[in-house]
Amino acid sequence: MKKTYVALMDTVYLACIWSAGAAIVMMSLIIPWGVFTRYVLGTGSQWPEPIAILLMMVFTFLGAAATYRANGHIAVSLLTDVLPASLQRFSRVLVDGLMMLVCSFVVWYGARLSLGTMGQTISELPWLPVGVTYASLPLGSLATLLFVVERFWVGPQHERRLMRYEEDHPPGLQADEGAR
Repeated sequence: MKKTYVALMDTVYLACIWSAGAAIVMMSLIIPWGVFTRYVLGTGSQWPEPIAILLMMVFTFLGAAATYRANGHIAVSLLTDVLPASLQRFSRVLVDGLMMLVCSFVVWYGARLSLGTMGQTISELPWLPVGVTYASLPLGSLATLLFVVERFWVGPQHERRLMRYEEDHPPGLQADEGAR
């Protein structure tokens, strides 16, 4: 069961990585287009800014979920490093429990916000419901919540090759190694 869950989380992780990466690539193309049309052509396009904001939200929330699983967030561990081992374990459990609480809150209220604004439109993009722009908030929080559950149940996954593909690994470390 644990291996199945880890495999599913690998898929969610890769979806987050690819979605966040695609969002930042598209932002890198759309923003210069907006600048070009405004300052070179003299007729600014209305759509680049709202699309770039939408893509920034995708990049932020889905990228943050993937970063959580890969243990890539900035952490100040000065206090926890000097604690006894039992208190270090307690602090990890406490932090993960608080993460579950915060993620659950953001999933619930983010979904309500997204669904509640589906009937509204953005003036520059009348075909795009406002709720779609907020959808990355509950989706990214749900992915993070699933990764927190994984860390609680299976253990941290950040040392696996999937998260550290650019680093050299000792022989015998497999890409699909996960459930402990």
